[in-house]
Amino acid sequence: MCEECTGKGEIMSQVKELRVQMLGGFSMLYGDQQLTFGKNVASKSMQLLQLLLYRKDSGVERKELMDTLYGRSNLSDPSNNLRVSVHRLRKQLIDAGLPKEEYIHIDEGVYCWKSSFPVSIDVLEFQALICQAKEVEDEARIKLLHQAVNLYSGDFLPKLSGEDWVVLESVGHKRAYEDALREVLVYQSSKEQYAEMLRLAGIASDLYPFDEWQSYKIEAFMGMGKDEEALRVYNETSKLFFEELGISPSERIENQFKIMSDHMRNIPKLISDIQDGLQEKEEEKGAYYCSFPSFLDEYRVVKRIVERNGDSVYLMLCTLMDSKGNPMQSGKKLDEMSKELRKAIKDSLRKGDSYTQYSANQFLILLIGTKEESCHVVSERISEHLSKVHKHWRNCVEYHISSIIDTKHEESQINFKRKSNE
Repeated sequence: MCEECTGKGEIMSQVKELRVQMLGGFSMLYGDQQLTFGKNVASKSMQLLQLLLYRKDSGVERKELMDTLYGRSNLSDPSNNLRVSVHRLRKQLIDAGLPKEEYIHIDEGVYCWKSSFPVSIDVLEFQALICQAKEVEDEARIKLLHQAVNLYSGDFLPKLSGEDWVVLESVGHKRAYEDALREVLVYQSSKEQYAEMLRLAGIASDLYPFDEWQSYKIEAFMGMGKDEEALRVYNETSKLFFEELGISPSERIENQFKIMSDHMRNIPKLISDIQDGLQEKEEEKGAYYCSFPSFLDEYRVVKRIVERNGDSVYLMLCTLMDSKGNPMQSGKKLDEMSKELRKAIKDSLRKGDSYTQYSANQFLILLIGTKEESCHVVSERISEHLSKVHKHWRNCVEYHISSIIDTKHEESQINFKRKSNE
């Protein structure tokens, strides 16, 4: 090789690349150096940087920049603020570790990113792969979509999720990710590529736990013959959906559960193995928490038993109330109080008692072998635990009890004179 070509090769090898992450967060890596810009990553200069990088191929007109950055501010001279932000950004880039360059090029009112080194941006690569996949078919298409979903690591610029332009772009990228991922997972299922299918579905489930990507995890485990793992994912998903949203998983997941149940019943096992699987993983103190569907099954079984042997069992309803005596509505305070009430119930009851969260502001407790007069003691104990967090919270719970063998469902009510919910 001639000396001239060798020299050019050495120069090229020394050129560093700026790698930018915009999906799932924002970061910039120049060569091996992580660039830092301080704590205020949502400042106008940082938003200007992110917008210019995102539109590095086309640039952004001055009016659009001013509207995007200062449209809500009612500034008297937004063009001056834009000039200040550009000046500040150039300094920040150099202070962060980039070479001394202008970076922001202005041509006839259009602002563009310009650098002497190459820049790669994950979201632009993601978009390019999605577009390329539209031009091909079959395995070539799946290969490109697979590369795209591997690039996607979360919502577009999540720390700027309050900005209109970010919201619009984020929705589009998420929809493209969902469509691509679904196509890849269906293909992998048809080819029995269960390990990779499980990995991709696992990442999606972590990113968007309420979008039911768990159904593909269940399908992958079932395909691998790991029905117990599939059942574990089903149970975790059912619990998550009921506790957080108050609903059951989709019909697809419920159908998978039926298939699993039928299949698992056909696998002979020793009773010792079955019993081991029925045991609690870790022994815990206090009452037993279960999802509402499980609580419903327990209630019906216990009701049948007590109708035969005459034991005393009561159902207790605990409702969080506001200062006006109405059930609390959604909000940060309800979330906090609901969490503490759940803990108070667990710590106040015996191991043989069970409870569940019925809705955002209500809990149900099954009190086995308890007399009616003892229910008041239980409610006092729960309120006492709550008062350890905030003294006035003991007055924010209303208790109702009913015997589960009372066919008329005549309800006994335990009331407290609640003070103002401060």
